[in-house]
This record gives sequence, structure tokens and C-alpha cells, in this order.
Amino acid sequence: MPVRRLTADCIWNSFQSSGKRHLILTGGRGSGKTTLLSGVSRLLQPSSPVPGITTWAEPGKAVYLRDNETGKTVLAGKFDPALPGPQNRMRPVEEGFRALGVAVLRRCMEGNGEWALIDEIGYLESGCGEYCAAIRALMGKKRLAAAVRRQGLPFLEELCRHPDVFLVDLDRPFGQLGCVIMASGLGRRFGGNKLLADFGGEPLIQRALDATEGIFARRAVVTRHREVEKLCRRQEIPAVFHDLSYRSDTVRLGLEEMGGEMAGCLFCPADQPLLRWETVASLALCAADGPKWIWRAAWGDREGAPVLFPSWAFGELKSLPEGGGGKLLIGKYSDWVRRVWIRDEWELEDVDRPEDLAILRKRWEKARMV
Repeated sequence: MPVRRLTADCIWNSFQSSGKRHLILTGGRGSGKTTLLSGVSRLLQPSSPVPGITTWAEPGKAVYLRDNETGKTVLAGKFDPALPGPQNRMRPVEEGFRALGVAVLRRCMEGNGEWALIDEIGYLESGCGEYCAAIRALMGKKRLAAAVRRQGLPFLEELCRHPDVFLVDLDRPFGQLGCVIMASGLGRRFGGNKLLADFGGEPLIQRALDATEGIFARRAVVTRHREVEKLCRRQEIPAVFHDLSYRSDTVRLGLEEMGGEMAGCLFCPADQPLLRWETVASLALCAADGPKWIWRAAWGDREGAPVLFPSWAFGELKSLPEGGGGKLLIGKYSDWVRRVWIRDEWELEDVDRPEDLAILRKRWEKARMV
């Protein structure tokens, strides 16, 4: 399967689900901050540039600040070959930050718009106290979307740790999360092993494998079907085979397979064929930024699966009563549940009977034709 990459839509959906006020993309050089922030900015304000500042560089020469609204540009850094390399060899030109940068940020504070954008904030910016103070003041009055260079500098770390910032670290966007794919159903209502039923030329379970690919530090399928175990192992996906009776057994076995280093774990049904990779990625982004919450997929007032539990819930998940599932903890800790909004309500639908499979297959085929 091709490597999936985060999109601006996915980041924006995750941010909106988080309830945070500001959005910061961070990462090292070449992590894609500017490209993704540009995509996000078009979602913020499709018809015109979001007010704020763009930083751009001529490698080996200079760094410039540009006013997003007027296009006015000033020098903000000069290349100095005497500085130790290979990076950070620009000397800040503080006058540029004061003359244009501070003025633009103050104008943003006084404007009618809800958002301001800064691309990017790095070591040059962090060295100008007046400019840093203007960013802090701006965040008190407006919502900020920004790209912040990953560097161990106090001001940059302050921005990323701000309690009302939704932070996406593009070098490791999903953190240390696990994923258990629940594939232990007997398929009584279906009349057999539904997970191997054809869905678009592939076994039904392949949809869940594709939707969870490339996101998690560890992933495992828990199943009582030898055919499913073999299919997973052919794709080098760990599979836990068992012959135990209860959903609680599947949860416990999956968590035991994850080991003890996960910050959270997603429990994903294997029979929701319209579940999108972007939905799973949004759940993981939200959990990486808000690791204390229980995150679950939702459409309007309807909540469903997958559900991502934080590590503090693992002990109780491993000791669920016979026949119990994660819903017991969701009910017990309802104040800790947060919703991640999905694009299509059909993502929540699962396959119990052959007619369910037929309906969802038609829905999928129709969506492919659009």
C-alpha cells in the first residue's frame, strides 16, 4: 500500500475536534510545515490571504519577512559564513522584525478577522524580544496558525507548550500509540466468517488494515480465525490467535500484545469497511496532543468506533468483566470522552448480515464514481 501522508484537511479536522484555540505545526527542516500550513490557511480563509507574516529565504544569502496582505518585504537575516554550520548561519536583522514584523502583528490584533498566520517562527525570530512579545499579545486577542521550527530554544518551546495550542509535530505526528484490530466475531448473523467476504475485490478485513496503516507504533489483529491470521502474517502484521469466548478477552489479549510503552491504544472493529484512513489519523493526532482523553469517532449526536483509550485506562480494560467491552469505561468516564468528527456517517456502519455488506458495497462503489 502506498505511504499515506497527512493532509491539511486531516489536520484541520483534528484541530477543530480538539477544541483548542491556536494551531501550531512544528518539525525540523523539510518536514512539510510550510506546505501544510499553506493548505490550512486556504481552509481558514479561501478567498484571500490570511493576515500575518511569511518568512522566506535565499539559501546562503538572506532571510526576509513578507506582509501577507500588502506584500511588503524586509530583510530579517543575513548569511554569515563565520558562524558554525551547517545550519543557523544567518544573523538576525532585528530592525526588520521591529519595523515590519511588529507592525503587522499589531495590525492583526486590531483587525476584524479571527485568524492570523505566521510562517515560520525560528531562531531568528526568538532573538528579538519585541517581536516575541507581539506574538504573545497577538495570541491573547486572535487565533494563531503558525509553523514553528523544532529547536531547543525557550520561546519556541513556550509556543509549543501553550495550553491552548493544538500541536502537530510533523516529525512524529502520532506519538507512541498502539492499535488493536478486533477480528474475533463468530459471524453468526452473517452465516460465516464475514471478514473474508469480498469487498471491492479484497477481503472485508483488508479495509481495516488499510485504514490503520502507517499510523501506529505497534499494531496487532486479534482473531479466532486461522484464515485471518494467515492473511495478516502474509502482510507482516502481527496477529494474536485465540479460541476464547468474550469481547473482554479480545481487548485484554490485544493490550498484552501492545506491551507497556504505549501512550494510548485504538480499538478498531474489523468490519467497518467505509472507515477512512484520515479518520483514524485524526483520532491519533488528537490523542497525541491530548493524551489524557478518550477519543472516539462521531457523526452529529451519534458516537461510534473506533475508540482510542489513554494509557490510564489500560488496567481496567485488561480486567473487564466477561462479555464486557470498552463501552463500560466510556460510560464510567463520560466526562473524559471527546469526539473526533467524521466526514461521512457511513464510516460508523458495520457488517452484521449479508444485506449490510451489500448496502455498504453499493455505497462504496457510488462514492468511487463521484
